Amino acid sequence: MAVPVLDFSVYQLGKENIPEADLEKLSDELRKAFTEVGFVYLKNTGINQEEVEKVMSVSKRFFSLPENKKKPFSRGNYTCNVNHGWVSLETESLNPHRPGDLKEAFNTTSLKEDIPSEEVADFRDTKVSFFLRCKELALKVLRLMAIGLGMDSEVFVNKHKHIGNLHDEVCFKVLRMEPHYGVSTPVDSTRVKENQVRCGEHSDYGSITLLFQSSEDGLQVQNRAGEFVSAPCIPGTVLVNIADLMQRWTSDVYVSVVHRILLPPAGDSRTRQSLAFFVQPEDESIIKCCDGSDKYPPIKTVDYFTSRFNDTYGKKPNLV
Repeated sequence: MAVPVLDFSVYQLGKENIPEADLEKLSDELRKAFTEVGFVYLKNTGINQEEVEKVMSVSKRFFSLPENKKKPFSRGNYTCNVNHGWVSLETESLNPHRPGDLKEAFNTTSLKEDIPSEEVADFRDTKVSFFLRCKELALKVLRLMAIGLGMDSEVFVNKHKHIGNLHDEVCFKVLRMEPHYGVSTPVDSTRVKENQVRCGEHSDYGSITLLFQSSEDGLQVQNRAGEFVSAPCIPGTVLVNIADLMQRWTSDVYVSVVHRILLPPAGDSRTRQSLAFFVQPEDESIIKCCDGSDKYPPIKTVDYFTSRFNDTYGKKPNLV
């Protein structure tokens, strides 16, 4: 089944006091997508393609810096947030059974932490502005998801009140997946490790993810038959997917789906860029099945993330 495309215009950013019938219709469409596929494209959200391209442009300037300029901003160098900062090539292994992923990233988990604005003009301001836009859109999606389950619209939102500060480590991740090992060394069959990919098979950890892709394809989503199907870039849309804690929270009504990004075909030297806004409940939130069942035992957000980070980075992070 292909990933559906939904028109979000009735509830786009800046629109409030929406007729109840319009919200219910959109929430029903969203529920269908999240129960049957786990992914959905949203168009007419209020976040336009120019905004996306501006973030990608400023991020590309950061990634083009020499490694010694990026290293001081490395993930793990921040005492208040272990997940904030630059992630170098092959550091992450989202499928621990594969070699490190052929990608680099910069994670923004708190607007209070350093973002390298002196090295790259406008990097901080551009990322913070887009972060806040994604936050607003994410809260709208969470409201619709609750309505789609026949619950109070604020049920999920109430555990995401502190997005952008140290109580809720939502991660805005900008990624570059070059066909390169460095600035000028192209990936070829003699240097790629066996079974190495740009992004290994995985499901996301938290509540939902908002993903903005560059024009290069590569993302694949696993369908209910266990087959991987393409989820290409559709300009002007955001690709939204369910993550693990939301699946637990809803007792498998909303489905967290495995996805991956393979290497480009031989001879394809294009760069793939993406912007991912990973939404998660507050660290100390206890996530338990909202239908009152015991299908999954209650779990604290920070404990679940500690376990997943341990797998991804090969060691237990020092979460503070």
